[in-house]
Amino acid sequence: MEKKVLVLDIDGTLTNSKKEITDKTRHAIWDAVLRGHKVMLASGRPTPGMRRYEEELELARYGGYLLSFNGARIVECRTGEVIYQSTLSPGLVPGLYRYARERRMGLVTYLGDTVISAFEPDEYVLLEARINGLPVRVVENFPGFVDFDIQKCLMTAPGEQAAVYEKELQDKYEREASIYRSEPFFVEVMPTGVSKASSIEQMLPVLGVDREHVICCGDGFNDISMIRYAGLGVAMANAQDAVKEAADYITASNDEDGIVQVIEKFM
Repeated sequence: MEKKVLVLDIDGTLTNSKKEITDKTRHAIWDAVLRGHKVMLASGRPTPGMRRYEEELELARYGGYLLSFNGARIVECRTGEVIYQSTLSPGLVPGLYRYARERRMGLVTYLGDTVISAFEPDEYVLLEARINGLPVRVVENFPGFVDFDIQKCLMTAPGEQAAVYEKELQDKYEREASIYRSEPFFVEVMPTGVSKASSIEQMLPVLGVDREHVICCGDGFNDISMIRYAGLGVAMANAQDAVKEAADYITASNDEDGIVQVIEKFM
């Protein structure tokens, strides 16, 4: 069988509902790598929020890649080298801040191992921090504080409101940023043209494969681009309906080791 690249979203895909990689899934991934296949983790998480799973899968030893911030940064696990990164225009921050303040949305970015929040954290910002294992720092004058390169801003609101805000922001910043939801309550603001699919496309010459040999697995809205791009796009049984509609194959859920089924059937 020809060598494949397996691209895995983390939350709801690689991990179960307890945010854990099961032994069965871990060993199936190791078996695939030892047979010559490549593994990439692709997440909306900041890079520090992916390190736990990089370590659990021993990707520094076996080889692999982290696509963090929905693909705005790509890191090679063996060397720690940043292969690619794209930054959000700092000129967008004041407008995003005003928009969020007027609608009582959460607004964060990331500095090193810290979540930087424009306002007192809402439940969704606290969830983002907890998922990534990172502390939250609330700053005064968020637009003035953010004078460093950033890969993304995350805006938060209840799902029905976030769906409306997503469309408004897309219309407002259509030429300046890529904006889409990763979860019903998370609105991701990314550099123009950045998505999981675009970052995978950047990596294909490095990996020496074409897209037909890429298998992408995910469950969230921000996985749709890579699922459509891949030679084989896989949705988890627990995926959003829109993700399932975009997929070529629907595997078992993240609580039923759905990734193992993909590896055994297609790799």
